[in-house]
Amino acid sequence: MSRIDVPMPQMGESIAEGTVSRWLKAVGDPVEMDEPILEISTDKVDAEIPSPTGGVLVEITVAEGETVEVGTIVGVVDSEAGVAAEPAAAPPPPDAASADEGVAEEVAGDEVAGAPAAPTDPAPPETGEERLRRRSTPVVRRIAAEHGVDIARVSGSGHAGRVTKQDILNFIEARKDEAAPAPEEAAPSAPMEASDLWTAFYGEVRNPEFRARAADRVEPMDKIRRLTADHMVVAKRVAPHVHSFIEVDFTRIDELRRQKREDWKARGVRVSYTAFIAWACARLLRAYPMVNSCVSGRSVIYRGNVNLGIAVDLNPGLIVPVIHDADEFSLVGIARRIADLAARARARRLDPGDIQSATFSLTNPGVLGTAVGMPIIPKGTAAILGMGAIEKRVVVVTDPTSGQDAMAIRKRALFSLGYDHRIVDGADAARFIAELRSTLQEFPDDA
Repeated sequence: MSRIDVPMPQMGESIAEGTVSRWLKAVGDPVEMDEPILEISTDKVDAEIPSPTGGVLVEITVAEGETVEVGTIVGVVDSEAGVAAEPAAAPPPPDAASADEGVAEEVAGDEVAGAPAAPTDPAPPETGEERLRRRSTPVVRRIAAEHGVDIARVSGSGHAGRVTKQDILNFIEARKDEAAPAPEEAAPSAPMEASDLWTAFYGEVRNPEFRARAADRVEPMDKIRRLTADHMVVAKRVAPHVHSFIEVDFTRIDELRRQKREDWKARGVRVSYTAFIAWACARLLRAYPMVNSCVSGRSVIYRGNVNLGIAVDLNPGLIVPVIHDADEFSLVGIARRIADLAARARARRLDPGDIQSATFSLTNPGVLGTAVGMPIIPKGTAAILGMGAIEKRVVVVTDPTSGQDAMAIRKRALFSLGYDHRIVDGADAARFIAELRSTLQEFPDDA
């Protein structure tokens, strides 16, 4: 029998757990590769999960309605055709499949592989706790294999003695300390592998603790807030942030919105200020590839697509759905896509692909009255645009006829561009936002 595990998938960087909504197949049912076998729901998306292989569903380990952490095995498929299905194992208690609190970070970016094939020789049946301990997360198994560690030798701190990532790292570190040579005999350090760099930079974030006072209320962070906090710390830790600011006049855009409002209304679309800004950014990013790139080790990846992440306030919470290939959309097309993604985000109906692969992001704290913000650059990108409140201001303008200066009331906003100074120079950032301002202030009629 060749048993292939079906794990709870990672549906987004900030998603730590999922709920099994409904099993579409029963134990003993034949399944084809990529055929949906269950439905899951998370805080942000609902999705059907396909079978990783063709065969027979032989085990369901997480029942409908149960919520488990990312990476938890929810079922098992036997990939050998014609093998009779095994009786269903009783699902573990609701918390039995829970791993350590950092499991979402552990599985991000790693291939979710099945556990090794079960031996063909008869063996005593495993208890639920023994099975849970054996099914450590993929990243724990990978770290153990890289360092030649037998997981059975590691004392686990997770549920039922499950070995967590921190357990395996502590074990390896302790083994290094025991075998470390004297300082004069120490061998020269080897270059860090990619996995070690990931652990060093993107590993567990340790926050300082403070004493609570008598009148305080202390509440643990929920998983979404904890992961968001960790991602923000990592992003600031890795990328050297610089912010440049510019002021944009919306007189031309207001004129276009007045002229075309009825036409857009007849077509069933409302074109917001954000749509104008997104359209302009999408066009400019092709001309500024360093702003649409990311650092990868000692290389720079210049993205071949322009995928705009648009921050959506869920109150509480935040999600960043993505307009893929945004530079191929017209202004009205961008407006439709923004409205669709925002509506589905607030209804928790986004698909997994809707929140992945952003190459540049926009966030608009100005809708809540913020004058300007200094947003953090999301991991895997080089820049983010923050849009401040669009307000009427008294400014000095030059009369085109007389050439004389005069006071006028104009609708304006401050923009901030946060950029990774490893690959985006200040001059490049200045040119990008200056051209963005020109594009918005001289917006074309045929966009």
